[in-house]
Amino acid sequence: MKESASLRFLYHTVPGRQLLKLLVQPDVSRAAAHFMDSPASRPLIGYYVRKYHIDLTGCEKAQFDSFNDFFTRRKKLHICTDQTKLISPCDGFLSVYPITDDLKMQIKHSTYSVGSLLQSKALAQRFRGGLCCIFRLEPRHYHRYIYAVGGTVQKQKQIPGVLHCVRPIACAEFPVYVQNSREYTLIQNDTLGNVIQMEVGALLVGKIHNHKTDRSAVRGAEKGYFEYGGSTIIMLFQKNAVRLFPKYSGYELPVKVGQAYGSIFN
Repeated sequence: MKESASLRFLYHTVPGRQLLKLLVQPDVSRAAAHFMDSPASRPLIGYYVRKYHIDLTGCEKAQFDSFNDFFTRRKKLHICTDQTKLISPCDGFLSVYPITDDLKMQIKHSTYSVGSLLQSKALAQRFRGGLCCIFRLEPRHYHRYIYAVGGTVQKQKQIPGVLHCVRPIACAEFPVYVQNSREYTLIQNDTLGNVIQMEVGALLVGKIHNHKTDRSAVRGAEKGYFEYGGSTIIMLFQKNAVRLFPKYSGYELPVKVGQAYGSIFN
């Protein structure tokens, strides 16, 4: 992907980096979020739809009050009802990594171990020998996401951070997931054992909004949504818990929310 002149300015010039420090300050982020929530942002919708060739078919409504109202739009979902199948939590591009002791995941052009991603080596050890599934969302994708598995919520954790842009030009200067905010939910499933579902935010108003839970996760139910900004969802599965369909065993393969992409071991 070719980077814009504005991104090259922000990340590769001294004045740009000084401006970037201001842009990621909380007050600036809140001001940007307020604008995106206001009717003044509606003119951006048409431009965004045309630029990213967004199909609005199946949306719950045709008119939007603000850009964020459009960006977080709901649509009718088609979720696989076969409980023996593994379903995608979101629209996006799927990459899969076996979890080994020396795994170094390339996530948004930065390298991470499972332990550094979770900020817990002990929790990471539970997933040794399992699978890491990374779902990368682009601006054109649907930005609401579902619980990919059901079960009892054992833990929820927010990891605050500075919201930096996730494009490659930014990653040469900043370790993205170290500085990006992220949230994860640890779910205990009767068949799968421990499962992690993690959401990651991006620059400025790339905020994560997870719905409150009563300590239970329902497969296929809406878990939350991202406001404007590049986004990623990560699923961690324990050893011998799931098996992906052969066509999804590679990298950057398209998936749809609720679509089956593997099987659950019984």
